[in-house]
Amino acid sequence: MRPSGPVYWIGVAVAAATVASGAVQMLAPSFVLGMVGGAPTASADHFFAIVGMFMVLFGGLCLQGLVQWSAAPLFWSALQKFGAVAAVALGVCHHVFGPLALGVAGFDLVSGLLLAWLWLGALAD
Repeated sequence: MRPSGPVYWIGVAVAAATVASGAVQMLAPSFVLGMVGGAPTASADHFFAIVGMFMVLFGGLCLQGLVQWSAAPLFWSALQKFGAVAAVALGVCHHVFGPLALGVAGFDLVSGLLLAWLWLGALAD
């Protein structure tokens, strides 16, 4: 049974924010790179746009998992968030991104934990 409480709706907001921010990153990679302290080059823009495309896809997968209340999409969406935490943190450690990017990693960490919680709830149903 699909829940309807605040945790569920926060999950929906996280999924929608992932789609929206991924779309912005895909369409305007230099803008987003500048926000996180990265150097916009042709290669960086290209690969950052690809990451944005995958954010759109995983955000959509997460939203579908929530609407259909299916455990598998929530599991993979949580893993994507944890992978993003590691990738951004490594980017900061390697001076690819500025310290502001750690805020993005923090948001992804909290989002991943929330999605893992929802995944466990979907498994229980």
